[in-house]
Amino acid sequence: MPSQESRPTIHIPGTTSHTIPPRDGREGELRYLKAGTGAPLVLLHTVRTQAEHFRHLIPLIEDHYTVYALDLPGMGYSEIVPGASYDEPAMRAGVERLLTELDLRDVTLVGESMGAVLALTTAADLPERVRRVVAVNTYDFRGGIARSSLLARVVVSGVLAPGVGPVIAGVEPKPALRAILQGGLGDKSALREDYVDELLRVGTRPGYPTVARSVYQALPSLIAARPRYPEVKAPVHLVYGEKDWSRPSDREANKRLLPAAEFTQVPKAGHFIALERPDVLADLLNAAA
Repeated sequence: MPSQESRPTIHIPGTTSHTIPPRDGREGELRYLKAGTGAPLVLLHTVRTQAEHFRHLIPLIEDHYTVYALDLPGMGYSEIVPGASYDEPAMRAGVERLLTELDLRDVTLVGESMGAVLALTTAADLPERVRRVVAVNTYDFRGGIARSSLLARVVVSGVLAPGVGPVIAGVEPKPALRAILQGGLGDKSALREDYVDELLRVGTRPGYPTVARSVYQALPSLIAARPRYPEVKAPVHLVYGEKDWSRPSDREANKRLLPAAEFTQVPKAGHFIALERPDVLADLLNAAA
């Protein structure tokens, strides 16, 4: 469990917080939220967020599923391990730890952005455990968050810059974070102030600026994972916001890699559909429960 000094400020009704201990010194403790009853459903969050990203979705699906919302390695309240990798294979290994350590089977994997890529590659690795994949706004194209706004391009470029990058990664003004996140929303009002405050609080954890910079540096590994999509044997549903950062050509490219996948485009929605249109995801998931 998180220490008293590192507890989340947002509580999702019906959820309990749990941890998975490391198996060796190269792994960190993983934190996840659990709620509901039914077949297992695993939620995988986006870049620079955490399990609370699904605060509005979990209450809508917990009557149909046992929900597990994971803090990806080093993010949220999962342990930060000095020198750890945050590339796609390392993140995927964290997801696979959740499934194997808890012995989850018949799993629905639901990921948004970076989490969508990890849902697909995890399904490719563990076909015997995965029932279905819902990939929301897969973050597997060049530019990514830099397409959000000029401010996002400046901030991300600064974080990645040699020399000054670690310093910039450790300075995160609230107005800047708010503006970058709102750049991923069709409905700007869907970003709640308490959620921004929670992300900022997590950002002050010792070592977190290094994690944030490492995640941005590792984003090309998400693009490199795309050739694995055809390996997925489970049914796939691709979901995109009409105003997502991806371009129509990016979406069509994934439809070609996954020709049997169902496809939904959410009108007027942006990159963070779990924040602004959780009802759409809930309807889709509950119909297949």
